Order: sequence, then structure tokens, then C-alpha cells
Amino acid sequence: MSAASRNQQSANQSPANQPLTLDAISEHVRAHIGEWLAEQSLARPAPVYEIELRERMIRLEEELKSQRELMKRGFDLMESRFEATSAENNRRFEAIDKRFEAMSAENNRRFEALSAESNRRFEALTKRMDRLVIWSLGISLGTGSLVVAALKMLL
Repeated sequence: MSAASRNQQSANQSPANQPLTLDAISEHVRAHIGEWLAEQSLARPAPVYEIELRERMIRLEEELKSQRELMKRGFDLMESRFEATSAENNRRFEAIDKRFEAMSAENNRRFEALSAESNRRFEALTKRMDRLVIWSLGISLGTGSLVVAALKMLL
């Protein structure tokens, strides 16, 4: 049986089962809290506790330093990976840019060829139209002359 339960039983067996007051309970707790904590190994002597705290702090600082180094190494690796990705993207964009320039040059060449062909065809059409106009004018004048001559003779 633990000391806490023994103390509780002794407190319950107070003379004449008088009701416990808050002051009586607080004095009882103050009187026995040290031994209860020592029994539960929650309270250790101050020097031992301080040494343990210092050791914990040292381990914690070492772990934090290790974590910092790991994070720095991870950040450096990520930075180099980002640089490699950026270089790869730049290379791809340059290749795409060259391809677009080649396509643009090819399109310009095709449009120039198409424009030259259209100009040649329009010039040929213009010549044909000029000949048609000349022929039409000649036929019209010839027919008109024949009509005038026929009318003069008949009249």
C-alpha cells in the first residue's frame, strides 16, 4: 500500500469523524507532498535534477545543430536541383525558340513564294484582259463600221 493511500486512510480516521476543513487538507498536503513526489520519483534532489537538465539541454542543442545541418544540406540539394531544372528549362525554351524561328522563316519563304506566284498570275490575267479589251474594241469598231457602211449603202 502506498504512502498516499495510507495518509488518506489516516485522514479519514480523524477523531470523531469530524468534517475536514480546507486548512486541514492543505496542511496535510504540504506536510506530505515531498515524500509523495519522492516516492513517485518525480522530485529528485536539486543537483541531480540540474545535471539531468543540463544533459538534456546539451543533447537537445546537439540534436538541433544536427537538424540545422540536415536542413542546410537539404536546402543546398534543393537549390542545386532547382538550378539543374532551370538550366534544363532554359535549354528547352531555347530549342523551342529556335524551332519557332525556323518555322517563321519557312512561313515567310512560303508566303513570299505565294505572293510571287499571285503577282505572276495577276500580271498574266492583266495581259489577257488587255488583249481582250483590244480585241473587243477592234470587233466593236469593225462591226460598227460595217453597220454604218451597210446603212449608207442602203440608204
